[in-house]
Parts: sequence; C-alpha cells; structure tokens
Amino acid sequence: MKISLFGRGGKVGSVLSPALEAAGHQLVELGAAEGMVDFTAPDAVEANVRAALELDVPCVVGTSGWDPGPSGELAAERGVALFVAPNFAIGAVLMMRLAGEAARFLPRAEIVELHGEGKKDAPSGTAKATAALLPGDPEIHSVRLPGLVAHQEVLFGGEGQLLTIRHDAYSREAYVPGVLLALEKLASLPPGLTIGLETLLA
Repeated sequence: MKISLFGRGGKVGSVLSPALEAAGHQLVELGAAEGMVDFTAPDAVEANVRAALELDVPCVVGTSGWDPGPSGELAAERGVALFVAPNFAIGAVLMMRLAGEAARFLPRAEIVELHGEGKKDAPSGTAKATAALLPGDPEIHSVRLPGLVAHQEVLFGGEGQLLTIRHDAYSREAYVPGVLLALEKLASLPPGLTIGLETLLA
C-alpha cells in the first residue's frame, strides 16, 4: 500500500518508517497515498487527518490528546474510514481487556501510567480508555520522567489481596504490529470513526 506517514521524524515515526517499508508498504506524499498514518502531536493531528479525508484517503491515527469526533463526522460524510487507537501495542490492548474482566470481581481499582517526560498529554489515552472499562470513576496517576517509554498498571484491591495487571513497552517497536494490523484491516472498516485496536482483534 502507498502510505503517507505524518510524524516520520518523531519517536514513533522514526521506528515506523523502516518497518512499513520492510512490510512492503511504499512511503509517498499525501496526494499519492492510499492510506495515511499519523503519529504527530495533538496540535497537528486534526489538520493532517482533515487534509487526508478531503482527499478520500483513509487514516490510521496513533496520536492522543485530541478529540477525533469532528473528524469522524467528516470521514462518515466522505465515506472514508478513520481508525484511531489510544495504544497500538497488542499487549496493552490485552491488558485493558483483562482489566475489564477483573473489574467484574474486584471493582475497586486505580490506574498508574508512566511515560517519558516529553509526552504532552496526561493522563494518557490508554489510561482514559482503561478507566472507561472500569466501574465508577477510577483514579488515574500520571508519571512523567526521563528514561520511561510507556508503562501502565491497573491495581485492583480486595479484602486481604491486591491484583496488579501491568504492561510495559520498552521501545516503540511494540507499536509496529498493531499499526500493520490496522493497515491490513483498513479497507474492510466501515466509513467514519472506529476506535481501538481491540475492534480488530478476534
């Protein structure tokens, strides 16, 4: 597939660029693209997505900290797929799935998410998505320190016990399989907004 990659020089984009080419995709400018991938910043992503949608180019977006709703409406109007995921690491998606299951039996939970100091949004999109799967309004604790990549744990407290479900991404290569999966499924997605890598996992 001919892919326009926004954020090619960023932390994730610099890993994605060679990985996409190694998987057989061709990196091109937006005007020649069959699909767009965006890993940029909250203040840039919406303009990038709208530019792609106006050219009827379906999008895969991993940038967090923005509201995809308006762009989702445009995608539906144009009959184009817009796929957005708070996390493209398959292990992180499984962490959220397991947390949702655990909450049925241990409803008291809090979330701790840890990222590098350069991450602009807090709490992270993954933490918010996890919280939405849990009862009540669980507390989210955000940590931003040098040396971290992306880490999250969900702590479930019960009488005399503690259950911890944790995922650690030690490098941005963790996101590559999820992005490749999203691109593989992009043509089969319905027009408009689809959220979450879990929607692509059987």
